[in-house]
Amino acid sequence: MASDSGGQRRILLGFPGAATLPPMSQSQDPATSNVALIEKFYAAFSRRDAEEMAACYHPDVEFSDPVFPNLAGEEACDMWRMLCERGKDLKIEWSRGEADDASGSVHWEARYTFSGTGRPVHNRIDARFEFEDGLIRRHRDTFDLWAWAGQALGLKGRLLGWTPMVKKAIQSQAEKSLKAFRSRRT
Repeated sequence: MASDSGGQRRILLGFPGAATLPPMSQSQDPATSNVALIEKFYAAFSRRDAEEMAACYHPDVEFSDPVFPNLAGEEACDMWRMLCERGKDLKIEWSRGEADDASGSVHWEARYTFSGTGRPVHNRIDARFEFEDGLIRRHRDTFDLWAWAGQALGLKGRLLGWTPMVKKAIQSQAEKSLKAFRSRRT
């Protein structure tokens, strides 16, 4: 499906959960190529194939979400490597997305057991992308950190997950985990 948005052709993604477009080619419309790129990224994520996910990222990619607010380049790729490695029961679904030649978006959901507590999590995420050179240059995920904290951390998260102090503690622990993961990779 296509729609016209201010002169740019937007392609609506045809999932949930399965790549439906033909492989990308150099002559393909950039909007169609970006749709295929998003589908490739999430199909790889659903297989926990972090290397294929990383291949979708521009070398200078910028990533942010409420837990990892400012990752760049290989650090962003290593975050996905860490999450895929740890997410033994990770299930990913994606839907309601679109892309044009410059940007795109998708809604995705993750179900997994949080390794820090053993508690089940069902996280609902909205992702926005900017593309450059046929790759994802900027990736911003947004989700309700308080809801996530309530699931992942239990009572403490439900009661205090909205506070800046708990948000900072979650981010600090995530940063420490990523640094430890990266130090083991080198």
